[in-house]
Amino acid sequence: MTDDDFTNQDFMLSVGDGHRLHVVDWGNPDAETPFVFLHGGPGGMVKDRHKIYFNPLKDRVIFFDQRGCGKSTPYGSLKNNTTEHLAADIIKIADHLKIEKFNFYGYSWGSTLALYTAINYPARVQNLVIGGVYSGSNDSPNMLNYLKTFFPEKYEQIITLTLPEHHKNLIAYYQDKALNGTPSEQKHACHTLGTIEFTIMNYDSDYAVPEPYEDFDPAPARIEAYYLQNHCFLPKDYLLNHASEITTPVYIIQGRSDLVCPPEYAYKLSQKLPHCHLYWANSNHYSTRELTSLIRTVISFL
Repeated sequence: MTDDDFTNQDFMLSVGDGHRLHVVDWGNPDAETPFVFLHGGPGGMVKDRHKIYFNPLKDRVIFFDQRGCGKSTPYGSLKNNTTEHLAADIIKIADHLKIEKFNFYGYSWGSTLALYTAINYPARVQNLVIGGVYSGSNDSPNMLNYLKTFFPEKYEQIITLTLPEHHKNLIAYYQDKALNGTPSEQKHACHTLGTIEFTIMNYDSDYAVPEPYEDFDPAPARIEAYYLQNHCFLPKDYLLNHASEITTPVYIIQGRSDLVCPPEYAYKLSQKLPHCHLYWANSNHYSTRELTSLIRTVISFL
């Protein structure tokens, strides 16, 4: 059997504001409580490899590309595209599929969206499984500082190649160009931001290579820059300040060597959540065998 053999529905759903989302209902249609999978980014998309965390004979999983992402349309759109919109979209998808309560699995940006939705729609969420926990603030400057502190030679390579003369805030400069520059400036800025993030995510791999410039699609990076410039449309410390309102069980699987979403925040969050289980993995931001195994074990348990 292939993954496609477990697809129950594959459709486009209009959620208003001119947005149509690509949704896939996959796995066991008789599962008691479906999972809603939340991809990373902001600006990412659902990929076939995301199915490895689930057992299609046991789990029912709702995959969807968020506004402007993947196969959703209009592609790359920033209009009416905020965290509040995305959370409301999840409820619209669940209502369309007549799903009253669901579990979440969200990693990185997906963890932020899962937590926000659980705070604002508590009656709909039964369990949360999250990892690479992201605060929702504009942490990109911090990522650059981590790179400078722990991998100074890679930091120097990036700064030498990308820092505009007399401009001190590299991240802010390129985020602004990504959103407001000419088409060529947007692509260059997005590729630069993507290369910085990619280098930090893959700091311990000699085999990972950033996408070549000529093949690079700037749309996902523009969405990420848009969200980061706006601090993901969340007040400061929103998730920490409202974590006590999440009374459903939360399972956090966090990499100890994650420089993109440092473990300190996951630990702080775990102390605020009333029913939290925190598991550590020897991993960076990307999934390792140990991290994947922990995620699959927790999901299987639920």
